Amino acid sequence: MSMLPEQSAVTVLGMGPMGRALAGAFLDAGQQTTVWNRTPGRDRELVARGAVGARSAEEAVAASRLIVVCVVNYDAADSILRRDAVADALKGRTVVNLTADTPERARGMADWAAEHGIRYLDGAIMTPTTTIGTPAAVFLHAGPEELYREHRPVLDTLGGAHTHLGEEIGRAAAYDIALLDIFWTAMAGYAHALAVARAEGISARELAPFAKGIGAILPPIFEQTAEEVDSGHFSDQGNPITSAVSSMAHIVHTSEAHGIDAGVMRAAEGMARRAIGRGHGADGFVRIAELLGRR
Repeated sequence: MSMLPEQSAVTVLGMGPMGRALAGAFLDAGQQTTVWNRTPGRDRELVARGAVGARSAEEAVAASRLIVVCVVNYDAADSILRRDAVADALKGRTVVNLTADTPERARGMADWAAEHGIRYLDGAIMTPTTTIGTPAAVFLHAGPEELYREHRPVLDTLGGAHTHLGEEIGRAAAYDIALLDIFWTAMAGYAHALAVARAEGISARELAPFAKGIGAILPPIFEQTAEEVDSGHFSDQGNPITSAVSSMAHIVHTSEAHGIDAGVMRAAEGMARRAIGRGHGADGFVRIAELLGRR
């Protein structure tokens, strides 16, 4: 059993796949855990393992000093937390909102929490449900550092790496958006590559080992180009935008020759050509980050 004091008990609101994983990790760590979900029945397995199933959100909130929220988006979180009875029960307690949404929504929730005497931390989960409770999990947090430190012992029982990104409450959501941008853009590119490869008679299994090689060269590129973006000094490193545009054009031509939509690559090519048109043809591809950021 946990050696943490009584007030370290935790409530988890939201019994989707991630919410159940969070509650399960708390239980595995010996935490006294209360669970609640808008749709009844999803907590049966957790209750069988020792969780307390609350009959209402108000009851769930009243059971713990720390409330972890993980639902589909902030609309769902609002519909639970902003009910008068729940807001009253939350007064003086801490909400750690691990629901994914935009930085603006996180800031709005924090403002509402402050108005109602609720202590608030925002966060993001950057790894899938299977990692929760293991060293592979990655959690990002934002909000008052003192509040984060107070609840860190309980949050640590979720496993993995926990990083406090600062007191600006939208920071975790901003990291989440940026990192998911990388992930989904990459997955869209991979799906497109699989379609082009198949059209050329290459199976996904045949392509996958070489695709992994492309993935492996990206981390050092991320490091190098991060310094360039922050400094505003862009180098071509032997691959100027003019060369990149040439290879992009080949991808567009091959795709469309097979009747495959090349809209994503055409968009990337268009951004690169815009950079060239502004006199940056000798710079590296990441120069487009600066152009995208201009208003």
